[in-house]
Amino acid sequence: MNRALFLLILLLMVGCAKVGPNYTRPETAVLPNWIEAGDKRLTNEPADYRSWWKVFNDPVLDRLIDTAYRQNLPLRVAGIRVLEARAQLGIAVGSLYPQTQQGIGSLQYNRLSEHSTLAAFSSQLESYWQDQIGVTASWEIDFWGRFRRAIESADATLLASVADYDNTLVSLVSDVATNYIAIKTLEKRIDIAKENSVIQRENLELAEAKYTYGTASQRDVQQAKTILMNTEAAVPALQIQLEQTKHAVSTLLGLPPGGLAEILAGSPGIPVPPPQVALGIPADLLRRRPDVRRAEYQAMAQASQIGVAKADLYPAFSLTGTFSLISTDLGNSTLADMVNWHSRNVVAGPGFTWNLFNYGRFTNNVRLQDAKFQELLTAYQNVVLQAQQNVEDGLVGFLKSQERAEMLAESTDAARQALDLAVEQYRGGITDFTTVITSEQSLLSAQDTFVSNLGSVASNLVAIYRGLGGGWQIREGMDLVPPEIKEAMTKRTNWGNLLEPAAYMPPASEEPRSLIRSPDW
Repeated sequence: MNRALFLLILLLMVGCAKVGPNYTRPETAVLPNWIEAGDKRLTNEPADYRSWWKVFNDPVLDRLIDTAYRQNLPLRVAGIRVLEARAQLGIAVGSLYPQTQQGIGSLQYNRLSEHSTLAAFSSQLESYWQDQIGVTASWEIDFWGRFRRAIESADATLLASVADYDNTLVSLVSDVATNYIAIKTLEKRIDIAKENSVIQRENLELAEAKYTYGTASQRDVQQAKTILMNTEAAVPALQIQLEQTKHAVSTLLGLPPGGLAEILAGSPGIPVPPPQVALGIPADLLRRRPDVRRAEYQAMAQASQIGVAKADLYPAFSLTGTFSLISTDLGNSTLADMVNWHSRNVVAGPGFTWNLFNYGRFTNNVRLQDAKFQELLTAYQNVVLQAQQNVEDGLVGFLKSQERAEMLAESTDAARQALDLAVEQYRGGITDFTTVITSEQSLLSAQDTFVSNLGSVASNLVAIYRGLGGGWQIREGMDLVPPEIKEAMTKRTNWGNLLEPAAYMPPASEEPRSLIRSPDW
């Protein structure tokens, strides 16, 4: 009776203790508003960042991102890692229950030594058979919350893996957009170089004609050739960059290099940003940016590991029990007597183990886990700062590139007019060919810089949306793992219902949420 009362009290106390700290979000330095918030081209109104690239109104870009979302291999890897984390959570949950539950059975032949202790008292114990069948169980009770803390840690790790998938998706759509802008910019720069080559060839012909008629020197002809060849030589260098950028896009789309002609067909020029950009406020980053959420989930997971380590400092209470049927062929018994109820053998009861002398191992492990937790808290605060920096960098680049574009447009017009005047004056013998060469170089440089800057305007807008953490929302309501991969995994392994999105996806929210529904966990 006393033993039963002891067990009852022990079971009632399960769950009352849970050592280790509970996670609380650390203070972070967040601006109330963006530095450039007063600019008329920006608004603090919340925006739909789900498909931010549609602000460019470019169907080719839409098609590229849709293809990348469906076929990108690193994104699939990130999705499979979510399944890994879900399986790890299942392992952690399973540890909360009786850790050992085994069926046991044996049939043994025993031959005793003639010089053993037993043989000294009986000459009939030289050899015998013994059979046994039964069950055994062992349950380390979660008195200090070790297993519940481990579940909390695995749960947060799972959520961190989902956030990592989202962050991979943010990077993917941004990289596709940035590379697409680079492709359109390089194509335009190649066109400009070819157009200038035509102009420079005409001026070369003019210099050759004047040399033929004796009104110009051979130097004019050679200078004209030099400028023309340098301009034409720039085209292959730009084509190298163009093809390499296309190869990068192919990889992002999960395709071998090449084969983009059909996807890029009908593409307009360099994507044009909208006249006004919606930003929201900096505090939104804590909810929207997946890398910020990932950093916080990692800190949450590590906070629980402190509790797991602290539990080693205390005694571990357990319940063990074995029920078996045992028989031998000694005396009047036979092996068949095993099925007789009188052959039952029962061993059961509570117990505890306590590592009294560990020479600081467990204490220092607690310190180690605490230091790791503090490290991750600090890393989280730094990620928040970097997130704000990313947005501010994109904003200043976007706004100043627009201002620079206006100046470069005027510079390009002036350079074109200067070249026309220089050619006319050279044709009339008023100036020398050096003036024409200088004007040709100025026009090519101004046009190339202007086009490159247009690409920078669009790229900086992409950087803004990337910094704001937009794009991952397109996976809402979608599965993280393609059906063909699930099918292959199902053929290899019994996954039960763990491949269903509900088994590994948190509730629809940008705030940290747990997949574990029990309030005790």
